[in-house]
Amino acid sequence: MKAAIRIKYGSSEQIKIENIEKPIPLDNDVLVKIYATTVNRTDCANLTAKPFIMRFFLGLFKPKKIILGTDFAGEVIAKGKNVDSFNVGDKVFCFNDMGSESQSEYATINKQNLFPIPNNIDYKLAAASLEGANYAHSFIYKANLQAGQKILINGATGGIGSALLQMAKQYDVKITATCDTKNIQLIGSFGADKICDYTTEDFTNDNEKYDFIFDAVGKSTYGKCKPILKEKGIYISSELGPYAQNIFYSLFSKKVIFPIPYGKEITIPYISNLLEKGFFKPVIDREYSLEDISEAYEYVMTGQKTGNVIIDVMK
Repeated sequence: MKAAIRIKYGSSEQIKIENIEKPIPLDNDVLVKIYATTVNRTDCANLTAKPFIMRFFLGLFKPKKIILGTDFAGEVIAKGKNVDSFNVGDKVFCFNDMGSESQSEYATINKQNLFPIPNNIDYKLAAASLEGANYAHSFIYKANLQAGQKILINGATGGIGSALLQMAKQYDVKITATCDTKNIQLIGSFGADKICDYTTEDFTNDNEKYDFIFDAVGKSTYGKCKPILKEKGIYISSELGPYAQNIFYSLFSKKVIFPIPYGKEITIPYISNLLEKGFFKPVIDREYSLEDISEAYEYVMTGQKTGNVIIDVMK
C-alpha cells in the first residue's frame, strides 16, 4: 500500500510516499480502507515535533510511528476475531492526536477508537469533522455557556474556529468572530452577530466586554485580551502561549482555562449528533492527492487555511 512516511522530525521535505506492506488486524483491531484524511494543525505538530513537549508523547529523538496522519474516514474491509461492533462494509471514522497512521491507503485501528459515520455524510465531510471539532468541543464544555452571554472567537475560519462558531450558536449567545476579508460572508452564514476583519482592525480595541474569549488560533494572549474581558470573564486558548503561560495561568487563576480535550468516546458521538441534525457542517478549503501531501503540509503550515484541508486518498 502507499503511505506518507517520515523517519525523523522536520519540515514537509521529510515526507516520502512509499509502498509498504498492508497492515494485518490483530484480534481487537479493524482494517480500514481509507478514502479521506486531512492535514491539520495536529499533523503539523506531529511532523515537526513542535512545541518540544510533543516529543515526550511521539518519541524523544525520533517518531515512534513513521506513518503520518491523525484522522480518517473509510470502509471496514476486515476485522479481528474479537470485533463484533463493526462489520465489513461499515463506513467509519477516527481521530487520534498521537497518530492514527492514516495518511495511507489502509490502517488498522483498535475497535474502541473507531466510530460509525453518520448517515448521509460522505467520507470527505466525515474526515473534515474530526480534528478541529474535537478541540472546539473542549472549548464549549470547559466554558459552560449560558444564554445571553457575549463571546468572542479569534480565528473563526480555522478548523477549530469554524466548528466552534457553529457549536456555540446552539447556546443563544452573542458571538463576535474575527476573520480575514475574504471569509466575512462565510462567517456571517454561520451566524456570527458581529464580525471583526483582522486585516483592518484589532479586536482587542473593541468597546464590548466579553464573558469568554476563545482564541482558536492561539495568536493572542490573556494579557492582550484582559481589557475586553468582563470582571469574571475567561480567556481560553488553543495553544500553550509564550513560555507555556496558559498552562500556568490556568493553574493559578480562574481567568484562564486550558481546554484539555475530553476522551473520543465523548467527543466523537457529540460531533456525530451535530452532523446528523445538520447543526454542524465542516468547512473544506482545498483537496490534495496523497502524492501531493507535502504540498498540503506546506499550505497548512502557512496558517492561512480556511477550515480543513482534505487528502483524497483515492485520487
